[in-house]
Amino acid sequence: MLQIAFIRENQEKVIQALAKRNLDVKDLVKEVVALDEIRRAVQAEMDNALSESNKLSKDIGDLMKNGEKSKAEILKLKNVALKETSKDASERLETLAHDLLQKMYLLPNLPADIVPVGKSADDNLNVFESGEIPALHEGALPHWDLIKKYDIIDFELGTKITAPGFPVYKGKGAKLQRALISYFLDKNTDAGYLEYQVPHMVNEASAYGTGQLPDKEGQMYHDAKDDLYLIPTAEVPVTNIFRDVILSENELPVLCTGYTPCFRREAGSWGAHVRGLNRLHQFDKVEIVRIEHPDKSYEALEGMVEHVKEILDELKLPYRVLRLCGGDMGFASALTYDFEVFSTAQDRWLEISSVSNFETFQANRLKLRFKDKDGKNQLAHTLNGSSLALPRVMAGILENYQTPEGIVIPEVLRKYTGFDIIN
Repeated sequence: MLQIAFIRENQEKVIQALAKRNLDVKDLVKEVVALDEIRRAVQAEMDNALSESNKLSKDIGDLMKNGEKSKAEILKLKNVALKETSKDASERLETLAHDLLQKMYLLPNLPADIVPVGKSADDNLNVFESGEIPALHEGALPHWDLIKKYDIIDFELGTKITAPGFPVYKGKGAKLQRALISYFLDKNTDAGYLEYQVPHMVNEASAYGTGQLPDKEGQMYHDAKDDLYLIPTAEVPVTNIFRDVILSENELPVLCTGYTPCFRREAGSWGAHVRGLNRLHQFDKVEIVRIEHPDKSYEALEGMVEHVKEILDELKLPYRVLRLCGGDMGFASALTYDFEVFSTAQDRWLEISSVSNFETFQANRLKLRFKDKDGKNQLAHTLNGSSLALPRVMAGILENYQTPEGIVIPEVLRKYTGFDIIN
């Protein structure tokens, strides 16, 4: 969430910056500023009434001590009126604060200056590419055929148990999935990230804290009875560990990693590009989260990008890194890099990671602060990245490592799988 003081003092800057997201927020910004002006006026009215009431209370006490009861009674009547004014202002203030917050929740984060202008994924900027695209043998198959051939993932069984988009991994498929999770976590913890195991459901405050609500409400599975949400990513519970926390400056940076299943409704998804593992309702992902000093967050973002590159280099998968344009960025992000693996059998790029800097946007919602050298509380910067999302990494491995003899396991994973080929 943008800070209200910033919006108030930089209205035109906010409007112009969000135009890079192809949004016209002129009217919304005016509504926010107008509500804030009314809120501040009511706040001043309440503060003045309370201040005068406190002064009258002292005067009443002095008069009573001096035996001037009649004068004290007159002041008591004035004080009753002031308390009524204060109570009325407090009730109005609560309503105004709620209405203002709901309006502010609708404003996405401002894109960083280096975010490219664009309307869709077609306008993203390719900033890095690595690895050779393998030449597959004649008769090479896409992963949805490979998983049937080697009986390692069962979509029909998942549909029977639950619904489409909830696959069952089995045999060497399940072991490869577990190997990837362990490998990703080990790479992250070796890089200094502290591992967490977190709940797979969160409350409404947590979903608002990281920006999933109200923006992604339709994409989240919701248990109405207990008012809990199944997580769309480990970013939500891990980042919310620090909700309402004030860190000391010397505690920064904070580095966290965690594995969770993730749940997304993916409403409206259809077509060949969502076949097989390309898009699921339940999938596994290992996440990295950082809490950073504002002066160091972009340096940290570059470090996270290099960390994901190293993982993909070790897996020896061809990949590219894209800087997302304004029209393709997530609601809470100030700058995002997407990683895509090339699927040779599908002849297309598959997104397997997003690494983002949210600056103070999430921290403002979370009230996540640090105490600076002068003892003042400042909003921290939050960052997160997939390290990595498993389904499309799995698809890339199955397709790019297939041979006539079977699917070769990347060398870096063999100590985790205990086998070197699926055949």
